[in-house]
Amino acid sequence: MSSNIEFEIICLDDASNNTITKKNSTVNNYKNVSYNLSKVNNGRVKTRQLLSEKALHNWLLFLDADVLPKSKNFISNYLKHINDNYDVIYGGFTYHTSKPDRTYMLRWKYGKSKEEIDAVKRNAKPYKVVISGNFLIKKETYQHIVSKINYKGYGYDNYFGALMKENNINVLHINNEVYHLGIEKSSTYLNKVEQSVDNLLNLQNTQKIVVSDNDLLRLFNFTKSLKLNYFLSFLHSTLNSRIKKNLLGSNPLVFLLQLYKLTYFCYKDLKK
Repeated sequence: MSSNIEFEIICLDDASNNTITKKNSTVNNYKNVSYNLSKVNNGRVKTRQLLSEKALHNWLLFLDADVLPKSKNFISNYLKHINDNYDVIYGGFTYHTSKPDRTYMLRWKYGKSKEEIDAVKRNAKPYKVVISGNFLIKKETYQHIVSKINYKGYGYDNYFGALMKENNINVLHINNEVYHLGIEKSSTYLNKVEQSVDNLLNLQNTQKIVVSDNDLLRLFNFTKSLKLNYFLSFLHSTLNSRIKKNLLGSNPLVFLLQLYKLTYFCYKDLKK
């Protein structure tokens, strides 16, 4: 309200249980806020598409339910750039410095290492680090891009970034972070990592990704061109359990997670 703009806040609960929906529905008491409940689990892509269709205004600010703005000037920080000829503005992610419980360590360490990145570095390759938990986008741009995405799975950000690059969408990154609070357990996150690799492999095999700044995809294609994918697939078969033991432990190595992704990618590609 202090920004003196017209706004609406639309919440769409993707089929949570009754206890959660009863508690969440109290946000309806706030001005310009609406709480909507889906009876079926649509997944992130469909849910955001439904939100964009409900929206009345030309700019959409997407925030995940498990994030909290870092700055008190969060909205005004975005508003400074809406007339700068950009279609999409990413604010970035950050994590609290205090370490979580050991069972959540993998997601926290990966986030600190690979997602907590200054805007200067993100702007050097604007389609590479695109995190959908905190971004502002023109409604027409969002609906154009998301209409090309027809799957529910984890790893949607990779595809969204590739489609923006393919369509020459003007992207700006700024330092207007949100704290990521809803960190998953390491075992849950590792399962999601595998899902994202499966989806990335499927997108490449069906030639839906034409151009991309994704490091994993680039490295996979490079190793495959050198026939190293057979060796990396073998590594996955033989070292899988040992690597997982580290990743699910109290001191997971981000380097090993990156290696796990690559070897898993090669393994699944050869098994298709």
